[in-house]
Amino acid sequence: MKSLVKKILEGDEKAVEVLYKTYSQDILKYLQNRVPHEEAFEILNDAFLEAIDGMIMLKKDSNLKAWLYRIAYNKTIDYYRKTKVKSILMSQIPFLEIVDSEVHQPEFQLEKARLKEKIEKAFLSLSQRYREILTLHYENRMSIKEIALQFEISAKATESLLYRARQSFIRAYERG
Repeated sequence: MKSLVKKILEGDEKAVEVLYKTYSQDILKYLQNRVPHEEAFEILNDAFLEAIDGMIMLKKDSNLKAWLYRIAYNKTIDYYRKTKVKSILMSQIPFLEIVDSEVHQPEFQLEKARLKEKIEKAFLSLSQRYREILTLHYENRMSIKEIALQFEISAKATESLLYRARQSFIRAYERG
C-alpha cells in the first residue's frame, strides 16, 4: 500500500480510484452501522476527500486502512455534533422557524413577549449559582476555563455545573 500512497501523492488518479475501490465498501458498511444510510454515502465521500487531502501527513509506517477508519470515525462524530446542535436549537427556540416576514406582525410580537416572559421566569427560578454560570457562558461568552478560574473550581466541575444549570433551566422552562 505504500506505493499506492506514493502514487496518490504524485497525482495519479488511477491510484485514487484503486484506494476508493479497495476500502470504500468496508468503510461504507462501518458508517451505515453508525449513521442513517442516506448520510453514510456523504460521510464516506467526505472521509475519502479528507484522506486524499491529508495523505501527505500519513507516516510511512502507518496502517492505511486504520487511518481511513479513523477519518470515517471522526466524520461520524462531526455528523452527530452538528445534528445535536441543530436539534437543540430547533427544540429550545421554536420561534426560529417563523418566517422573517411574520416577525413584525402583532401576533408574533405577542408570542415573542410571552416567550421572553417564560424564559425570564424560568431563569429567575434558578439558583444564584446556576443563573451566574449561564450568564457567564451564554451572555458574556466566557469559556469553561475562564469560568472555572472565576469560580475557583476545576474545568470538569465547571462543565458539570453548566450541564446541571442547563438541565435545571430546561425543566423550569417546560414547567412554564
